[in-house]
Amino acid sequence: MKRLLSVLAVLAATAAHAQPQTLAEGQVIRGRFAQERHLQGFANPVKSEGHFLLAAGRGLLWVAEKPFPVTTAITAGGLTQAVGGKQTASFDAQRLPALARLYAAIGGALSGDWGALDADFQVQREGGGIRLLPRRADMTGAAIKSISLKVSRFVDEVEIERPNGDSDHILFTGQSLSDGPLSAEESAALSRDGR
Repeated sequence: MKRLLSVLAVLAATAAHAQPQTLAEGQVIRGRFAQERHLQGFANPVKSEGHFLLAAGRGLLWVAEKPFPVTTAITAGGLTQAVGGKQTASFDAQRLPALARLYAAIGGALSGDWGALDADFQVQREGGGIRLLPRRADMTGAAIKSISLKVSRFVDEVEIERPNGDSDHILFTGQSLSDGPLSAEESAALSRDGR
């Protein structure tokens, strides 16, 4: 859960930074991800891969396909996880303040409201990349030392470093921007509100 919130915070923080324009209502970014999590004491990284979509005004879907299928949806109402179409976890945004701040950051990034982002991150531009330094450790529900991004039109790579030496490396590919529409399955996943 904490690892996923960190990744979602990255997508929220970079959605508008990575593009010359912000997303308009109804627009959707879709793409694939491959993630490696490096943990202290483990010789090999924990790997996962799948696809995601970020829908303006609706929320974000993070669909892990390997090593096992898990769909996570974050909306204004909260966060839900499902395995095989069956909901396995639900977190209400009203009961989890970090989740409410995370959704506010997504909304701010999509609408161009940088005040929402600046409340949680110091944003530093470094050549072709962006470095995010959390202002508070509790922003994402997990301690993050820094987030480094390689950016073209979209975010291409992300490196999340934690104070304990753990790190995540995420590679995004096949990203595209469209005016939708969402599939019935995507729409249903984003309709679950964590309550």
